[in-house]
Amino acid sequence: MSFRTIADDGPLRLAVVGAGQMGRAWLQAIQRSALAEVRCVVDADEAAARAAAPDGVVTGTSLTEVARGCAVDAVVDVTAPVAHLPVTLEALELGLPVLGEKPLAATLPEAVKLVRAAEDAGELFMVSQNRRFHPGLWRLKRMAAGLGRVGILTHEFFKAPHFGGFREEMDHPLVLDMAIHNFDAARFVLDADPIAVYCEEFNPSWSWYAGDAATTAVFEMTGGIRFIYTGSWCSPGLETSWNSNWRVSAEHGTATWDGGGEPETEVLREGAEPAGTAAYPGDDLQGSLAEFVNALRTGDTPMGECHDNLRSLAMVHAAIASAESRTRVRVEEVLRDAGA
Repeated sequence: MSFRTIADDGPLRLAVVGAGQMGRAWLQAIQRSALAEVRCVVDADEAAARAAAPDGVVTGTSLTEVARGCAVDAVVDVTAPVAHLPVTLEALELGLPVLGEKPLAATLPEAVKLVRAAEDAGELFMVSQNRRFHPGLWRLKRMAAGLGRVGILTHEFFKAPHFGGFREEMDHPLVLDMAIHNFDAARFVLDADPIAVYCEEFNPSWSWYAGDAATTAVFEMTGGIRFIYTGSWCSPGLETSWNSNWRVSAEHGTATWDGGGEPETEVLREGAEPAGTAAYPGDDLQGSLAEFVNALRTGDTPMGECHDNLRSLAMVHAAIASAESRTRVRVEEVLRDAGA
């Protein structure tokens, strides 16, 4: 999709919407960057906005009112998922591109609505999948690309966090709140899209979550690849990193990554070399911000552009549909139903 670009005449001027924990993390990331600056902070709780905002930055409770008085170029939406739809629609109606936190929207039909709204507005809407921006993941992708045709990607995620709050009460806590990172990162490494999935969710007897906190899913990806995901949020002891354990099995060898250190590879065909990839944009939120700013300056489609990110979110909802129906579910059918 084409979108409006913004001339490079200094740092991108941003309105940050949402002054919670993640909003404050974004404010710190923007302050550390030479690519952008915070012009205003918006939150339903104005006291929270004032407490989070850097000195001299305008605050308020209405994006429309505050943005019009601050001459901003774009919006960073760091609100709760339930607010992603109204905040993003409001920004697009103001003619402002949006960099949003994951998930794209609280539901798949809302996500489809936002993608269509971005098309109609001709503005960039990008979703920050910050776990794509890890140097080890980029090196794993480069190694995997040198191993020929990939057959299987396995992904193991085992943690035991006691969050308290909504995560321990929600349905599908692991798949809805965490697996979007894992599924999206798998698409990135494989350069592949999901076709269908069979998924089972369950809750171990000792789990402190109300909803199913453990999941195994087998995705058929384009190119005949199988992506096998196994994860749990109630598995104490010998935990994986937050980036999981990875194994890429391909025709000329195997690459592995523990989610934190250096990836390893064993190449079985003499002469097989890692393939080149795009320049690494930076770590975590800094990488997302750099990708967003570069897209607005150049017109290049960024990682996380809403049309692409919709497929990562569709993997989540297709996995849930499969677990509930205990059948293999095609991702395109889930997207079609959401669009209807």
